[in-house]
Amino acid sequence: MQATRLAIPDVILFTPKLFGDERGFFFESFNEKVFQELTGLSVNFVQDNHSKSQKGVLRGLHYQLPPKAQGKLVRVVQGEVFDVAVDIRRSSPTFGMWVGEILSAENKQQMWIPEGFAHGFLTLSETAEFLYKTTDYYAPECECCIAWDDGYLQIEWPLLDKPALSGKDQLGRRFQEAEIFI
Repeated sequence: MQATRLAIPDVILFTPKLFGDERGFFFESFNEKVFQELTGLSVNFVQDNHSKSQKGVLRGLHYQLPPKAQGKLVRVVQGEVFDVAVDIRRSSPTFGMWVGEILSAENKQQMWIPEGFAHGFLTLSETAEFLYKTTDYYAPECECCIAWDDGYLQIEWPLLDKPALSGKDQLGRRFQEAEIFI
């Protein structure tokens, strides 16, 4: 497995070592020891989530505040998405910056998004199935959402039309009004 630190160094893109032949393929999607060696982090994943979205669906920008903040290890097992992480740690030198990567079933890449980041993705293929591990349990009382189209953040979503949003995501707050990490 190869780890690449992105423009925000705390966000890491993982590319697995793939073994394949005419029968198909095999790769390790997660190995705790390798993850620790590549990142220097010791994390405890407590929940796995799986979603399916249609083309043009945008989910996010979601996060949970302490004491239930979540780190996420995300990947796509069917289809393709544009995945985004936004640094919402006020004390960070990259506060208010974002990074985005295309994750797909084909490239098999994963992205590590630590606590203190808002996360979202846009479905680019007809459908996409998205899997992610979290370091804390879902806690609706700590959940927050930043507007996907916030003018301060200026995220360059690869959109052709207005995205399909959930009712909750339509109520996302502006970045400068959102509750954030210290």
